[in-house]
Amino acid sequence: MLYNILDDLGKRLNIGGLSTAVMFLTSFALVMICLKVFRRVLPKDQGREFAVNGSLSEGKARGAGIIFITCFVFLTALFIPLNLEIVLYLVFIYIAMLSGYFDDAADEPWGNLKKGLIDLVVSGGIAGVYYYYNSSKIFIAVIEKSFNVPPVVFIVLATILVWASINVTNCADGVDGLCAILCMVSIFFINRLLVDTHMMSMGMIMLAVLGAYLWYNCSPSSILMGDAGSRALGVLLALMCLKTGSPIIFIPFAFMLIVDGGMGLIKVSFIRFLKIKGFMKNIRTPIHDHVRKNKGWSDTQVVTRFTIVQIAICVCYYMICS
Repeated sequence: MLYNILDDLGKRLNIGGLSTAVMFLTSFALVMICLKVFRRVLPKDQGREFAVNGSLSEGKARGAGIIFITCFVFLTALFIPLNLEIVLYLVFIYIAMLSGYFDDAADEPWGNLKKGLIDLVVSGGIAGVYYYYNSSKIFIAVIEKSFNVPPVVFIVLATILVWASINVTNCADGVDGLCAILCMVSIFFINRLLVDTHMMSMGMIMLAVLGAYLWYNCSPSSILMGDAGSRALGVLLALMCLKTGSPIIFIPFAFMLIVDGGMGLIKVSFIRFLKIKGFMKNIRTPIHDHVRKNKGWSDTQVVTRFTIVQIAICVCYYMICS
């Protein structure tokens, strides 16, 4: 494949990292061009009635995830030697993206049941494929011990991990640049723990892809990733954590995504299923809406402060476990 050819050329010319540099720059350039050219065909955002400053999104190109996730899949096929395992991962990532895009483009938003069933299929598919090609062994770095988890239990837990990652990442997409930057921080640190070189390359490609997207999505944004981008990113984050052999790292390495998006899931679950109507009544979710509305933070402050906290947690965990 192209990556191997460039790697061999780099060794001959004594230029370390040539293949990675070419891969990264090509990915960044392609997504920059595609977003600029194809953004005009994207559906327009209608504004979000219940979100803080939701009206500011009205009229912006929405669903840009269909562009940059398509580029990501193409670039992965271009630079990484494909096998059935990687192909299946890409298929499920693309299904997650398409489900989000069709929801973005629909005149009436899809119901929670329909989206939940699709998430379950994608999550179960990723969990099953991972187990088939890898194992059910997990490593906990803090205590430096490995455990063999029963296959059924492992697949159930892995499915929950992917499902949770899809939804917290999706919920965190509500402030210009926030979801993309937090995902970039998570991917960067997860990549440092990966042994699988193909998955590392996928992580590098996604960093370049998100960098190009942020060129247009930084405040004030002109395009939005929509569910098409956030749901696919959630799948990739969970998959990368699984590939480290220590899926529990999702908690520290995606901490601010979990806090921002996860609190809303917890609140809804307690109110809807446990009938606790007053649960977290003074906390607006997602948390990025709470700090903007109740604490008076600007969008820039939200992105900067959330990112600082995420980097600090990632660095601390990495130093403790390395």
